[in-house]
Amino acid sequence: MAVEFTDGNFEELALKSSKPVVVDFWAEWCGPCRMVGPVVEELSKEYDGQAVVGKVNVDTNPGISAKYGIRNIPTILFLKNGEVVDKQVGAVPKQVLADKLKACL
Repeated sequence: MAVEFTDGNFEELALKSSKPVVVDFWAEWCGPCRMVGPVVEELSKEYDGQAVVGKVNVDTNPGISAKYGIRNIPTILFLKNGEVVDKQVGAVPKQVLADKLKACL
């Protein structure tokens, strides 16, 4: 299951992770976010133990969203060693996200 990142746990769970991290910035009211959500859940299961896959609700966690300049959702960031190494804005097929994640492993 995807991790629920918050302003409070983001540094510990994402930035300090020794594994690559996938962060899905989303909101309840966002149609494309609801399309990407199940894909993020699938990736979290498929890459369990290899990567940390999670979600940030932009409405309830404005700090992280502001820190990374998130203006459009869904936005998916790929982090390695606490640094952004790739980014995807908008809904895309699962394979696009899987390929970006594989490149981080």
